[in-house]
This record gives sequence, C-alpha cells and structure tokens, in this order.
Amino acid sequence: MSNFKIVKVQTENATEPLGINEPSPRFTWRIETDASDWRQDACRVRVTLEDGTPVWDSGEIEQSVQRQEYLGPALLSATRYHITITVRSGEAVVQSEPTWFETGLLSPAEWTASWIQGRFVGGRRAMVPAPFFRRSFNLDSPILRARLYITCLGVMDPRVNGTPIGNDELSPGWTEYRKRVRYLTYDVTEHLQQGENVLGVAVGDGWYCGNVEWRGRQLYGDRPQLLAQLVVETEGGRVEVVTNEDWVHNYGPIVQADILMGEHHDNRLNFPGWDAPGFDASNWLPAESAAPNVGALVAYNCPPIQATETLQAVSVRRIPTWPSDIYLVDFGQNLVGRVRLKVSGKRGDTIRIRFGEKLDNNGNLYTENLRSATQTDFVTLSGEGVEIFEPKFTFHGFQYCEIQNFPGEFSTDDVEAVVLHTGYEMPGDFTCSDPLLTQLWKNIRWGWRGNSVDVPTDCPQRDERLGWTGDAQVFVRTALTIANTQSFWEKYQVDLADSQSPQGKIPPTAPDTAIFEDSDGGPAWSDAVLICPWTVYEATGDARILERHFASFEAYFRSLDRAAIDDIRSHPNQPGFLGFGDWLSINADTPIELIGTAFYARSADLMAKICRVVGREDRVEHYETRFSEIREAFLRRFVTADGFILSGTQTAYVLALHFDLLPEDLRPVAVQALVNDIGKRGYKLSTGFVGSPYLNHVLLNHGRADVAFKLLHQTEWPSWLYAVTQGATTIWERWDGWTHDKGFQDKGMNSFNHYAYGAIGDWMMQKLAGIDLAAPGFAKLRLAPHVGGNLTSVSASQDTPFGLVHSSWSVTEGTFSWSFVVPPNTTADIQPPIAGGTLNGEPFTGQAVGSGKYTFTAPLLS
Repeated sequence: MSNFKIVKVQTENATEPLGINEPSPRFTWRIETDASDWRQDACRVRVTLEDGTPVWDSGEIEQSVQRQEYLGPALLSATRYHITITVRSGEAVVQSEPTWFETGLLSPAEWTASWIQGRFVGGRRAMVPAPFFRRSFNLDSPILRARLYITCLGVMDPRVNGTPIGNDELSPGWTEYRKRVRYLTYDVTEHLQQGENVLGVAVGDGWYCGNVEWRGRQLYGDRPQLLAQLVVETEGGRVEVVTNEDWVHNYGPIVQADILMGEHHDNRLNFPGWDAPGFDASNWLPAESAAPNVGALVAYNCPPIQATETLQAVSVRRIPTWPSDIYLVDFGQNLVGRVRLKVSGKRGDTIRIRFGEKLDNNGNLYTENLRSATQTDFVTLSGEGVEIFEPKFTFHGFQYCEIQNFPGEFSTDDVEAVVLHTGYEMPGDFTCSDPLLTQLWKNIRWGWRGNSVDVPTDCPQRDERLGWTGDAQVFVRTALTIANTQSFWEKYQVDLADSQSPQGKIPPTAPDTAIFEDSDGGPAWSDAVLICPWTVYEATGDARILERHFASFEAYFRSLDRAAIDDIRSHPNQPGFLGFGDWLSINADTPIELIGTAFYARSADLMAKICRVVGREDRVEHYETRFSEIREAFLRRFVTADGFILSGTQTAYVLALHFDLLPEDLRPVAVQALVNDIGKRGYKLSTGFVGSPYLNHVLLNHGRADVAFKLLHQTEWPSWLYAVTQGATTIWERWDGWTHDKGFQDKGMNSFNHYAYGAIGDWMMQKLAGIDLAAPGFAKLRLAPHVGGNLTSVSASQDTPFGLVHSSWSVTEGTFSWSFVVPPNTTADIQPPIAGGTLNGEPFTGQAVGSGKYTFTAPLLS
C-alpha cells in the first residue's frame, strides 16, 4: 500500500493553464506524505490527447527532481492535452489524478484577426475617452467548444453576452511592445448561445498610450487598439469571429482612463446592454483598421494581475470645506489598487476621489510626493438608484482617500479598497517575539504586493511606476522567499532581454521607456540581467532561465568589457552615464567606480557559475580569468596594503567582502573597519540601495552577529525599524522619508511604498528563522537559526519546489526549543545555534536528516 500522494501537478508553474505557447512545457508536482525520510526514486510523465490518444511517454526516469520537460512531438495549436504523473518510491508506485494544459495559437499564420482602433486620438498631455468595441454575430448550431484569443495595446475589459470574462485585471499588462505583445485565452463555451451573440470590449490607455512616467502620454502609440479572435466549434462546423472593420465602436461613460492620472466615469453616458444581444448599435461608428509597430504575439507567461483582497475602511473623518465637505477615509494599510464606492444621488452629481499615502502636518491628504500624477478618480452620477463605482483601467498607491461632494451622509460601509497585484501565491510567513520585526515582515510583503503589478516597479503612486532594474536585483531573493514568483521573474527576464540594446547594454528600467539616451543603467542596475536569473535558478533549481538567455548574458558582459578602462568599470574617463551609485545612502559617498568594478567582478563570477550550469564548460575558464583580473584591478585601485578601502564607507566594505574581492588576510581588517564605522554612527547603517541588502549577511558571515542584531533592532533613523515606529505599513523609499525634526523629505522623490530596503527579508528568513538552501531549488536545505538580540522566539515558513519548510524556535526557562518540518523528497543539514541537545528525543550528533517533523531541545549555556 502506498504512503504518499501526488498533488499540485502544474504545467509551466500554473494549474491547468489555458492557451500556452511554450513548445517544451515543464511539468512539476508535489508530494504529500506523513512518512519520514521519503524519497522519489523515479518518475514518469505521460501526455495524451483528450480522447486518450498517446502523444508522449517519458518512460520511467530515475531522478529525484520533481520537474520534467516535455520532449515529445511538436504540440498542436489550440489543443488540450492530458497529463499523468507516476512516481515510484521504493516498491510503491502512485499515479496522479489526471490534469491538463491547453495550447494557444502557436503560429502567426493562425491569427486571421486584424488590429482595430477607435476614431479619437489624444495628445502627449490630452486624454480622450476609452473606446467601447462591439461585434454582433449569430450561431445557428449548438455550441461544442469556444475559445476567445484576445489582446490589446492598452488594457481591456472583455465581455460576452453581457458577462465579464476572466478574473484578470489590466490585461494584457506591460511588455516591450515593439518586441512582443501577450494575448490571453478564455474558455467562453458556457457564455455563448444559439442565435445572436455579442462580443464587447472596452479598452483603456494602459501602459501603451497612457501616462507611464513624467514625460507624458503616447510613449508607444497614439491610441488603444484591439485584436480578438473567437473560435467556436459547433455541431454545424467551425465559426470564427475576428476583429476587422465589421466591428463598431463608440465612446461612453469612461471619459478618462489613465494609470497615473486616474479614471473618470460619467454614468449619464452609460449605454445599458451595449455588450449583449438586442442592443441597437446602428448609430455606432465603424472600427478603423490599424497597423501598430509591435512584435510577436505570445501567450501569457506568468500569472495575470488580479484583485486579491478587499479591505474595509478603518475610519472616516469629515472635513468641512467649501463648496462641499470632504470625507477623509483611512484604510489602515498602504496598498495598491482602487476603491469600490456605493452611492446614490441626483443626476449630474460629480464625486471626486483623490488618493495619497500620508497625511500632512495638518491632518490633510499629502499629495506633494505624487509629482505630476494626480491619482484622482471622478464619477458623475446617473441618478438611477444605488450606483457602484469601481474603475477598471487605473490603479493607485494609497492608504487614504479623500471623497468630496458625496451626496448625503458617508460612512465606512460606503467604500472598500480593492488590492491589485500579479496573482502569485504567498504561502509563507514570519512572526517573532519582537512585534516591530513582525510588522517589518508584513511591510515587506505589502511593499512587494504593491510593486509587482506585472513588473517590479520602484513605486506605485507617483509619475514613475517603472521597472527599475536596481530595485529588482536587490529584492529578487526576498521576492522568491515570500511568494511563488518564478514565472513573474521569468517574464521580467524577457523584458530585460527585449530592452537590451544591440550593443548588449541593459537600460535602467525594463520595459524600457528610453528615459536615458545611453541605454546602460550602470552598476547594480544593469547587472540585474545576471543577478535576477541566477537567483531564480538558485531558488528553484530550474536552469531554463539561464539556458534561454545565455546569449543575452554574454552580450551584456561584452558591453562591460568594451566600456571598462583598465578593468575599472564606471571609470571617470569612461564616456556616458556612469551609474546611480549607492542610491539614497546617508552621508556616505561610495565612489561610483568602486561600485562599478565590484559589480563588474560579481558579473564575471556569475558568468562562470552560469556557464557550468548550462554546460558551457568551454567558457568557464574565460570568465574565471576575467574575475581574477577585475579583482586584481579592484585591489590595486581601491584597497590599501593593510586592508583599508578607499572612501571607507559601509557599502565599500560590504561589497568587497560579499563579492569575495579581498584576500583572506585582509578580511579581518575590513570587517573591523566596517564595524567601527557602524559603531561610531551609534550602531546605525549608512548604506543605500546597493549596500543595504548585503550588510547583515556580511556581518553575520564574518562573526559579527552582535552588530547585525544591533542594526536589526535599531529604531532611530536610519534603520529598518524607524519607519515601523512611525506607523509605516510598507517599506519607505528613504530611510528618512519623514522625521520628527525635519518632517517630509524631498517631495520630488519620497515614496512611502518602495520595496528595495525590504531586501532584509531574505536575511530574516535565512538567519533568524534559519531556512536556507544548501543546493539549488532546496533539493537540500540548510536549517540554521541564529539566536540573538532581544528575540526569544521566531516562527516562519517558506514555500519551496518540494513544499513548505517550517521552522519555529523559542527560548524559555533556560531551554532552547526548536521544531522544524522538512518537506518530502529533500534532506536538511541541521545546524542548531546551541551545541549538544536532543533531536526527537535522541542525542544530536550533527547528522543530516530526511523529510519529516523534528524537535530539537538543548539547555542554554549559563
């Protein structure tokens, strides 16, 4: 009798995905079992058509990896395939429940639809209403199956016979449109009927032609456009309905739809039933054909943006103003999304809803840090009973909103906040005995949720919601720690490659809006092209992201070699943009050429590692040599003979130590110099975006856990906990975004939801909870919690490709107690912070353990 079960069978990291276009999809699975030391000895993957016709059988493969790539015949378009996984463990053989995936349109020739657009065109600063597109058609026979393949340049709200389709938001998201545009596939079989049917799609400006950053609209195109192809299999044959000039369009209630500026609805302009049969569209305008400059059509390659949670208002305060009072709503949490407002009033009443993250010193909404982004929605009432306003084509960063001109009395029951972000799973968590650190973890999670609306943005509120590469690379490990974001980062890697210049340079943002003429983002920013995929590989054990982008990596490194002078990157004599430096550091100016050369060496080291993983042994020696040469250049230019580093900043020492740029005999000097600088600042950090992610790793790894814990518990600014003590519910952009003595920092750059400094999260999981990987993909774990500071307990869990890892420890009455769970098919090196002790009642001798539940106890040393 078997003692395990196969669960969570996925294709391309998704459960039963509809409309993929990956020619070699990856199948993954998990194991549920109560057995200890459980191991997978072999697996087998079988793929069939819906009728059971065999397509591919991997045969039994002796491997412990719970992932297998499809290696069968070329997949067919628009075809559903069934998957069965068989796993052998010892003598037991178990088969999974059948599951499936379905392909999309795999060939450009299969797209018979044409791009269409509306008549109105806005300008760089002038917006026009959102077009509503409509197509009526008849189906004469019973429907067997129907698929809608659809995309737009902008963001869309598709409907069939009056019913919204799908649970995604702001689709198809944001890509480097000139290289690729993503499409979605919907199963609309149940929404169609014999007789008249209607496809209706409203399209907003989105990232394509709306405001994306401070330079105005139309960075990619002048107006939204639509492409749709409905394929219906009926008993009478195949029917296709495609976008072309037979469609009609009109402009109605959405008079403005902009991501940065907000959305305006005039409900007096509603056309009820426009998306359903029986509507008279005789006065609608014919759609215009379009020929946008866009790249390949590709299926969605990561979870779409979704509405994941609703929050109720925690308070409302009435502010008397003229001509109408303002209601200031507090949701108690800085979030990203929109509001849902319930209201009834007279026809023509117009309600303004303005959003912000903070209140000013007078208790009013603080909006100066938004710069040119207005973050304001309007709704004009139709006067027809209770009306629900919820915008579809915008999102805001806010904790507070101002509601003005609300008819009648307003209460917290009239509004709720809808949280938006990419729809990944977040199964892990972290709590501890220090409530400030527990809140810090919550802030890290909320900061990531708000800044992962399809791309890893720097901030979600002002006129700069861009996929900054520097922020992404410092946070990628933490993002993979707190959420299942492999597909998210694979999508971002495509954005990086699509944004790469012909010379191999990586811009500071991806997708690239060309904010710099020189497309090189500089050290710690452009290096995201290597750091992010390597981190994804380490966290998942899946080398595909490295294999697919190896040519991009080599092109990038060649661009570094061409630009460097005497193996010094960002050399003062180097032309062009040299970099952002240690962004927002505190009274500590680390030379840009030091940062540049440190990351140059780091990139060479990563290239050597990547070559080994992808089987390019012929290139390993080249990159190892380059690492040694760049390391020597770093030592000659920046390190004295006795181990001190030019500028003496914390970041300078952190980079040299973390990137292994110092010989063994000089490291103690560097560590002590770093500790001395921290001490003379009152045990406060001075690091910015570049140095902060590594600071506590360096201290703990070099025997100064005492200093790392002092920094962790520090509550005066600059510190991780200062913002928490000021009521922050997300991570701030600046250490001193607001202080008692100075008030608000520079309004030109002062986000209160900016995830970069939240990169301490992976250190908290690895070092406090003790959950870390000892082999790529957590095939082997390292469980090594550290007891220190004022902590008396930590409890945490992290999801891995094999399942959740749990670690929970406490110190009570002179005893250290630690319970942990190792998921099936893995092993763990156990490194308790206290010598001796017992593991599950037996003396602990330092052995590795297999899967199962464990309890370790040991008396504390006196």
